[in-house]
Amino acid sequence: MGENIKDQNHLFHSIPPVDWDLLLPDLESIELKLGQVLYEPGTKMGYVYFPTTAIVSLLYEMEDGSSAEIAIVGNEGVVGISIFMGGESTPSRAVVQSAGHGYRIKSGLLLEAFNRSEAFMHLLLRYTQALITQMSQTAVCNRHHTLDQQLCRWLLLSQDRLPSNEVIMTQGLIANMLGVRREGVTEAACRLQKAGLIKYARGHITILDRTGLERRTCECYKVVKDEYKRLLPERLAT
Repeated sequence: MGENIKDQNHLFHSIPPVDWDLLLPDLESIELKLGQVLYEPGTKMGYVYFPTTAIVSLLYEMEDGSSAEIAIVGNEGVVGISIFMGGESTPSRAVVQSAGHGYRIKSGLLLEAFNRSEAFMHLLLRYTQALITQMSQTAVCNRHHTLDQQLCRWLLLSQDRLPSNEVIMTQGLIANMLGVRREGVTEAACRLQKAGLIKYARGHITILDRTGLERRTCECYKVVKDEYKRLLPERLAT
């Protein structure tokens, strides 16, 4: 049972056996629903989440209600790094971007495990460095690259964290994630569909040509993926 769970999240897979045996009884299986808010800015974080088939988007919201995605977390990682980085809250918002399954653990128990095991501590800190790279590269990408390139990057990162080539997401939600107008996403998606790279219908995006998307995207996707591989070499291939 424990080994089956361990294979569902790449961080689980890399936790040393002695630490895994202590952590496993405290993990709670949960369904993560589309649009579910896991954290609000400034609120105390009661749980830390390990997605398996779900994807969680980390968003920053402005005073006028507009928002932009700064990172996504799926089966490669954990949502709630503020708990072991010295804080009990975060200025960002965590929202389920793609519905699915995951596990959660009470924040206090996760912090105990972090402080108890040097190996577990280093694993989570390496993951945090990789996540910071994704955040930094997202900021650079949004400033310097075209919307087509940003959409390709977003689709590739999403597919890396999903069990299939289908992403369930409306263009309105994608626009909210990228911090752009919905019309811009519609036009970009039409161009990708016309090129035979994706198929879009009623909130379902099917990736038809992954290699083509990789050729069309900017260098940001590769930078992020390579950093995860470098810092978490034992993670399962995506």
